[in-house]
Amino acid sequence: MQINAKGSVRMLKNRLIDKTAVLGVIGLGYVGLPLAVEKAKAGYRTIGFDIQQKKVDMVNKGVNYIGDVVDEDLSALVNKGLLSATSDFSKVASADCVCICVPTPLDIYQQPDISYVRSSAESIVPYMHKDMLVVLESTTYPGTTQELLLPILESSGLKCGEDFYLAFSPERVDPGNLIYKTKNTPKVVGGITEKCTDVAAALYESILEAPIHRVSSPAVAEMEKILENTYRNINIGLVNELAILCNKMNINVWEVIDAAKTKPYGFQAFYPGPGLGGHCIPLDPYYLSWKAREYGFHTSMIEASMMINDKMPEYVVERIALALNNEEKSIKNSDVLILGVAYKQDIDDYRESPAIKVIRELLNRGANVEYFDPYVKDFMSDDITMEGIPALTADILKSKDIVVITTAHSNVDYEFVGRHSKLIFDSKNAMKHVNNQTNVELL
Repeated sequence: MQINAKGSVRMLKNRLIDKTAVLGVIGLGYVGLPLAVEKAKAGYRTIGFDIQQKKVDMVNKGVNYIGDVVDEDLSALVNKGLLSATSDFSKVASADCVCICVPTPLDIYQQPDISYVRSSAESIVPYMHKDMLVVLESTTYPGTTQELLLPILESSGLKCGEDFYLAFSPERVDPGNLIYKTKNTPKVVGGITEKCTDVAAALYESILEAPIHRVSSPAVAEMEKILENTYRNINIGLVNELAILCNKMNINVWEVIDAAKTKPYGFQAFYPGPGLGGHCIPLDPYYLSWKAREYGFHTSMIEASMMINDKMPEYVVERIALALNNEEKSIKNSDVLILGVAYKQDIDDYRESPAIKVIRELLNRGANVEYFDPYVKDFMSDDITMEGIPALTADILKSKDIVVITTAHSNVDYEFVGRHSKLIFDSKNAMKHVNNQTNVELL
């Protein structure tokens, strides 16, 4: 017997309230695994889906591989039977709600690659059932939920807003943030219909300890996420450009920023660096500029900031070459130590890390490069595979022509670095509290 839409909403919301709903998460990476853990901690039986069998096996053994997940939480939830993982997508049929948290990278032409989102939706279709909620969390261009996901999911024969519910709710994971985690970060939700929004909001209200902000459509929620990261991209581009100018004018840009942020209103401090890393900030503006071209619109300010930020690794290498030249050394055959390959401090995530781009450019110029990162023991990125040195010793520092700080990890003894290094190029102002900085060149 066909259940009417009103009844469907009530039944699904009741299952969410009494914790009898089964929740699924597709993609067990930096976004998906923390979300799956929070769902299970809220008392729901949760199934994680991933095409990488290694991740599936690790989750089922209770072995954590994501920094923002507490090891004991994961193992306890697996042992209680609240959390499990699988690569068998037929088990989607047992889920009442499915969140898609898969990568949305750029292709070789710097255009959105939404193949993971598409394949996830296509994997869901054969196992969709009445009263199911599907939420896309992967950052993407405005229109993806409506234009891509909706037709794929409705190919199942079910009608959105009546037989199943579809919404977009952007992830807001900030790896390494000690205050805001998945559980206490406010959530934005926009559904295809008002009922879709209502059901999706009910899901997150039952899991999170944070406000749920409802918007009128998935496109608004998609654009909101792009705005968050484009805002940061533009402001970082501004301060990177200012850093280049300040260097030419012999002005300390870090001192300028410290002075500016004493103003209690109208100014938010952003800091320069060797470039942008992570999955969102370097990529999201490309999504927006790509979509804007469909409307004949040129995102000039956004694209200008992207060009500045994209050139920063090369600029850093130019500054390294100049610093070496002042010591009557060529960058070719120089011994260079990179301090930090993670894209931000105190995490092990090196996706899109500008440090790796700096390493690549140094290698291309003939330098001998090693790196130390207390969080990243080794990495593989495109054409580069490297293993870090196991410990930062006085002998290693003394043997290098230049030490380059590209990630300001807080558990590195920078006074020790300064004491034993011949020359330091500091792109993160990590040496600011070290007294003797005569051998330090600042970005």
